[in-house]
Amino acid sequence: MAEFTLDLNDDQKQVRDWLHGFAADVIRPAASEWDEREETPWPVIQEAAKVGIYSLDFYAQQFFDPTGLGIPMAMEELFWGDAGIALSIVGTGLAAVGVLANGTEEQIGTWIPQMYGDANDVKVAAFCSSEPDAGSDVASMRTRAVYDGAKDEWVLNGTKTWATNGGIANVHVVVAVVDADLGSKGHASFIVPPATPGLSQGQKFKKHGIRASHTAEVVLEDVRVPGHCLLGGKEKLDERLARARERARSGGERVKNAAMATFEASRPAVGAMAVGTARAAYEVALDYAKTRSQFGRPIIDNQGIAFQLADMRTQIDAARLLVWRASWMATTGKPFTSAEGSMSKLYASETAKKVTAQAIQILGGNGFTREYPVERMHRDAAIYTIFEGTSEIQRLVIARTLSGMPIR
Repeated sequence: MAEFTLDLNDDQKQVRDWLHGFAADVIRPAASEWDEREETPWPVIQEAAKVGIYSLDFYAQQFFDPTGLGIPMAMEELFWGDAGIALSIVGTGLAAVGVLANGTEEQIGTWIPQMYGDANDVKVAAFCSSEPDAGSDVASMRTRAVYDGAKDEWVLNGTKTWATNGGIANVHVVVAVVDADLGSKGHASFIVPPATPGLSQGQKFKKHGIRASHTAEVVLEDVRVPGHCLLGGKEKLDERLARARERARSGGERVKNAAMATFEASRPAVGAMAVGTARAAYEVALDYAKTRSQFGRPIIDNQGIAFQLADMRTQIDAARLLVWRASWMATTGKPFTSAEGSMSKLYASETAKKVTAQAIQILGGNGFTREYPVERMHRDAAIYTIFEGTSEIQRLVIARTLSGMPIR
């Protein structure tokens, strides 16, 4: 088991510096343009593919880093460059992880390469879970998957929303209800292959921030997928549903807590994204405060400005420490007895919103314009307290974990 450490090893430092260089030289110069265009930055994704960042191999290497710091380090550097473009680069990973976690070896080998394409013909994938009436409340999911045994096909009907790459993806991974009586344990995931009839893009959202990342509804109308597109296979699904029914009869709370632990393990990565955005805004504000003069001296000489910057840096470092701790715990198998995953996501998300707002304040009128990047960073930071579980949901998870009570 890797010991917890705050020192990156030489390999990690090399990867960090490589990612930082890509973020500085490729992502940042393109950030304003693609934010204004509100379109998927295909040329940037292609550049990421050419150097090996946009690939399953790269994310697998970081994921299997024994210290647990590979993924948060990568997320922080990419999102330091720009949150919208970075999300367009890492968004396919959501679908890929869904296949890796639940698929067979054959499914992994068949579908994940089709999610990424290659440097000459990049593709993207979409993970479709949220619905208009089922965001945090996954038990309210309405998309249904019905098995047609005569044709060995699953028929999917429903509408998904807030899907990154939804409708433009080469491969969609769709979560659907197969047994409504089991709540979230009655869900299964399905691959929808390219050009499958019945799948269409619904509304494309015009967002407050992360505008270079495509977000849209995905509509499924009698979408038929072959039986082999059920992730894990039908035999495994039937066994899992049978166990869930038995556990529901003997003690459903234990099942729910196991699911909670799974969600907890994924949240530090979002925290790392927030840390990257906060750090970027802080650095802009620090540089500005050193060079901007008022009343004959740099504004950083004013205690009111200097103390803000001191608090900003302290909060960013604290957020990173929480993210790193949770990431290390998840990788080394240590249980989140105090909801440490949710703690990291909550604190980092709130820090990003606060730090980016303070950066605008330090820049004054300039910070309120699009001539300076902190305006965009502030808009981007708003998403961190919303997706992958709102701050309110994180607090609820933490409170329930600490108290053992069904707080509502």
